[in-house]
Amino acid sequence: MEGSLDIRFAGAADGPSPANTRLVHLDQRAPMRALFPHCPNMGLPVTAITATCGGFTGGDRLSIAIEVGEGAGVMAIGQAAEKLYRSTGAETLIDVRLDLKRDAWLEWLPQETILFDGARMRRRTTLSMAPGSAALAGEILAFGRQARGEELTHGLIHDGWRIARDGKLAWADTFHAADADLTAMLGHPTALAGARASAMLIHVGANLKQALDWVRGKLNAANNAMRAAATIVNDVLLVRWLADDASDIRPSYAALWMGLRASARGLPVNLPTFWHA
Repeated sequence: MEGSLDIRFAGAADGPSPANTRLVHLDQRAPMRALFPHCPNMGLPVTAITATCGGFTGGDRLSIAIEVGEGAGVMAIGQAAEKLYRSTGAETLIDVRLDLKRDAWLEWLPQETILFDGARMRRRTTLSMAPGSAALAGEILAFGRQARGEELTHGLIHDGWRIARDGKLAWADTFHAADADLTAMLGHPTALAGARASAMLIHVGANLKQALDWVRGKLNAANNAMRAAATIVNDVLLVRWLADDASDIRPSYAALWMGLRASARGLPVNLPTFWHA
């Protein structure tokens, strides 16, 4: 199965205004679909990305490309959790390209990616940013179907991120574990230390030191059911979580996301209601 989604947004003609952002191009090929829910409390357009097949397995190839034009602002969010089913050997290939023009703003808000035992995922996310642009982005991984007590004993996780600013690589990160190494990494005390879920939040923009201090204060006050840390690497604010269940991460993740969107762009301290479903 091969699916793709290509979306482009443009800003207002009279200057930067996320609230006046408009859709100028949409090309979608099954099973990928883009929905545009009415979310008046978000302060900018929201795009919900969904797959009509309900999940992916070995051999599937998916591509998502989002361009946010000069002065435009958009939130893109998965309609529901993304499921990666057991594979007989082939890999699920996912390519995500996020392109921000000058003074653009993008929120790439994740739902969980649930990895079934035996899933083989190779995903690449590339964020290209022009001068003056800013972004919030991230991922949430669930290692096995937690409600069933499933554990990952084999499979592949290759999840790579690249962020380029003004055409120059600013940050790169790849999580890679396969088969026997997967079990060892999930359990090793210097790796995931038995965590069943992980998450990452990335913020690229202005006033990062002030944002980092605020983020660390929030993390210190969060519950003890998770482990979390934050830092700045080459002008990229990075937050990571580990927990026994993705549901333990979500409240902290939402609080940081809402606070950062408010401080970075003056947007409402809200998330779409279906993110909490």
